[in-house]
Amino acid sequence: MGDTAAGWLQAAVLVAALALSHRPLGGALAHVLTTDRHWRIERLVYRAGGVNGDADQRWPAYLRSLLAFSFVSTLFLYAFLRLQDHLLLSLGRKPVPADLAFNTAASFVTNTNWQAYAGEATMGHLVQMAGLAVQNFVSAAVGIAVVATLIRGFTRKRTDRVGNFWVDLTRLVLRVLLPISFVFAVVLVAAGVIQNFHGAHAVATLAGGRQNLPGGPVASQETIKLLGTNGGGFFSANSAHPFENPSGLTNLIEIYLLLVIPFSLPRTFGAMVGDVRQGYAVVTVMVLLWAASVVLVTANELYRVSSPAGHAAGAMAEGKETRFGIWSSALFAVSTTLTSCGAVNSAHDSYTPGGGGMTIFNMMLGEIAPGGTGSGLYGILILAVVAVFVAGLMVGRTPEYLGKKLRGQEMRYASLYILTTPALVLVGAGLAMAFPGERAAMLNPGPHGFSEVLYALTSAANNNGSAFAGLSADTVWYNTGLGVVMLLGRFLPMVFVLALAGSLAGQQPVPVTAGTLPTHRPQFIGLLTGVILIVVGLTYFPALALGPLAEGLR
Repeated sequence: MGDTAAGWLQAAVLVAALALSHRPLGGALAHVLTTDRHWRIERLVYRAGGVNGDADQRWPAYLRSLLAFSFVSTLFLYAFLRLQDHLLLSLGRKPVPADLAFNTAASFVTNTNWQAYAGEATMGHLVQMAGLAVQNFVSAAVGIAVVATLIRGFTRKRTDRVGNFWVDLTRLVLRVLLPISFVFAVVLVAAGVIQNFHGAHAVATLAGGRQNLPGGPVASQETIKLLGTNGGGFFSANSAHPFENPSGLTNLIEIYLLLVIPFSLPRTFGAMVGDVRQGYAVVTVMVLLWAASVVLVTANELYRVSSPAGHAAGAMAEGKETRFGIWSSALFAVSTTLTSCGAVNSAHDSYTPGGGGMTIFNMMLGEIAPGGTGSGLYGILILAVVAVFVAGLMVGRTPEYLGKKLRGQEMRYASLYILTTPALVLVGAGLAMAFPGERAAMLNPGPHGFSEVLYALTSAANNNGSAFAGLSADTVWYNTGLGVVMLLGRFLPMVFVLALAGSLAGQQPVPVTAGTLPTHRPQFIGLLTGVILIVVGLTYFPALALGPLAEGLR
């Protein structure tokens, strides 16, 4: 079978698998987030934490619980990294330096998983399992919990209650993330991903020499890093490493894992608001943007779209694993940058200006197609609120979405959400380019070097975690600065989402009339897609013009 036929086949298999998962997984998530029944193990967790599992919280209390949990998680992980040499299974690893420990703790708690270190040379097994992997579970659950409050804001009326953070967190981890991760960890082990407690293992090579091969509990961490759209690799090469991703089959499974929850959550949304058509409209926009990006990145890497010289020199295979090729590499690159995953199976720094520029643009969209676990859905729902507001302005009536009026207060929260991430990206990139020491961290001069910096700040602010490999980011300035950007990029938007949820929940729903905008029809799908592209294009176009666009024109 030729590369083109194999590429189309794997895309078709992936789409079919996601379509088959959309309804059952989305429905199961809706049940988890709405049922009144607690499992016995959940009641034990609530009792241990002094939590009343039957009491809902107001949005400020929900926010305080979320921030307190994340703060303690950051401190715990930071201490874990700094005291690594005193722990079991440390493999003789040294304590992680203070600035890198802060960066890593902020990274994993915020679901970013930016890594300015080589995992196999820096982290011991216990830190990987009990530190990093645990945050992969709970940070993913936090994202889904936040979008659950926004959906409840649309479904509840005349109340100041949006749910219970501790109940949402516990249920999502125990009922959803752990069972799926266990099953697929076994699948990955059967497919060749390693799972052991070895340190470096010396083996004889075919040439008669000796080579040390690293080991570790990889499959168990690989599954949740993808399922939770986290992205942190056990090894420095991430999902390009043969011990994490040994074959085309595992590559397809891993792409499926990083997309399955985000693409299923719109079904959860539709089920919880009592109109599955609303979920279909949202997922259609996600699919359109994802498919368009796949086509554009693949075309740039296969054909002479934005780098004729590179193709003429045969350079488009650079940075791509030969066992995956261009088709699988492009599909993975698009999927990981359109979610908040950040796992990579190829070097995005080696892509053409058009292909690499699209990976940056994917993150700049806010990672909403389909986005991270929870964060993608609440991101696109915020943009849906803006689209409804724009439509209301055009016809001269108060906009309504799912029976709730979008007044000045709601639009302030939505506007602040949309402005937060671009401000972090553009201010951060500007500061990095203003200081000579930080400019010196760029491997390449000119537009491509600027693209490396822009990619890093975009990845951090959007909690993605992938990188253009040319940037030397393991410095005190970048470790500290990117850590702060990751924290602000994660939690500031959550503040506005929870505030919006509380504002919507306090309203009395208004009845549907002849003048109400239908938000499940093709017209709204087109309007929402246009608003997404225009908002992002107007915000980031000048920065993109200085980086990948300028490089492509050269």
